[in-house]
Amino acid sequence: MDRFQEMHIFATVAQEQGFSSAARRLGLSAASVTRAVAALELRIGTQLLVRTTRSVHLSEAGQRYLEDCRRILAEVQEAEDSAAGSHAQPRGQLTVTAPVLFGDLFVTPVMAAYLAQYPDVTINAVLVDRIVNIVEEGIDVAVRIGDLPDSSQHAIRVGDVRRVICGSPQYFARHGRPKHPQELATAPVVATSATGQQRSWPFLDAGEAITVRPEPRLIVTANQAAITAASLGLGLTRVLSYQVAAKVAAGELEIVLADFELPPLPIHLVYQGGRKAPARVRSFIDFAVAALRQHPALLHELK
Repeated sequence: MDRFQEMHIFATVAQEQGFSSAARRLGLSAASVTRAVAALELRIGTQLLVRTTRSVHLSEAGQRYLEDCRRILAEVQEAEDSAAGSHAQPRGQLTVTAPVLFGDLFVTPVMAAYLAQYPDVTINAVLVDRIVNIVEEGIDVAVRIGDLPDSSQHAIRVGDVRRVICGSPQYFARHGRPKHPQELATAPVVATSATGQQRSWPFLDAGEAITVRPEPRLIVTANQAAITAASLGLGLTRVLSYQVAAKVAAGELEIVLADFELPPLPIHLVYQGGRKAPARVRSFIDFAVAALRQHPALLHELK
């Protein structure tokens, strides 16, 4: 088995966090995958993967080696594509990550349209409500909502979203429309304990930061459940504007307190490699940027 194949097997085991799942993905036996990683570790002279009875994870040396493996394998694939005259023809597997609801509403339609245009590409979509480490988890393209920390990764802004307070027309008919955020402290509220959500809701009042801590009647673990409950008239909720764009357009929800909102949050597509990124990554970035920038729900014009 050559070194490139060993590196590919190692990278797959690291991404799958298991030998059996990596073997299934590669179409190999679990024994051959185990032998390949063991041979690689023996030749290098250090342990790359820490095995327990329940999990497999990278050692410190393995994390560094994985980054180099992915870079080298990507460069080899790109060189072969270029030499074969297929530099402009994307192929291979693309791994994309996005928040669950954003991925469902916006990224999945983009992926479906992209795959229809590029039949030699397959996509592994990781839709999770947490910040995925692009390098450690083998991500090619990530959707990031919010300000980006400084990094060596490339990012393209595709839109903005607002943090909005909304409720149903039935709710406003019974309780009236709040005129100031402080009224939320005593209003019926549906809150979410989803990752990244806060129990205290910040606002701006004439440029001054204020915070309201509502007492929810219902706390749910998913934004979609909070939106459903608000649509049924149970109370007001605070979500991102893209999450309720369709219901606002249909008249099922209405936005209030827009004058007190924080500045919009940017949405970026983040990727590694820049011009050296594989053709499948560059083509997906171009495709997704064009599609997402045209979507009205990402232009923070929701009323």
